[in-house]
Amino acid sequence: MHFLRLVRALTAAACCFLLLLLTHQQIIREGQLLAGTCEIVTLDRDSSQPRRTIARQTARCACRKGQIAGTTGGRPACVDVTIVSSRQWCQMAPCLEDESCGLLFNQSGWTCTQPGGRVKTTTVS
Repeated sequence: MHFLRLVRALTAAACCFLLLLLTHQQIIREGQLLAGTCEIVTLDRDSSQPRRTIARQTARCACRKGQIAGTTGGRPACVDVTIVSSRQWCQMAPCLEDESCGLLFNQSGWTCTQPGGRVKTTTVS
């Protein structure tokens, strides 16, 4: 009889421990990004000025060694660190497929020009 109670208590304790372990693993998995990926954390748009929209976004990236957060195809991405250190922004292909990339004169950012002539300017701070 005492042996049966002991077995039940140990089984219940083992189940609780296993449940706790699985819950802990799920919490850790949800908070981490896969290596080489990025996600947008915040995105703010300001359209208070006529014919002009200012957008600011913050991204969280888990880049591999030799990479740093950048932009590819209009989305946050991990890019080669030499692109950022040399300020040759167009090498990371930041614009969409149908847009052409151009460096700002002081290399503080880039422009993406759409076929219709609309220009999107991105500056790096």
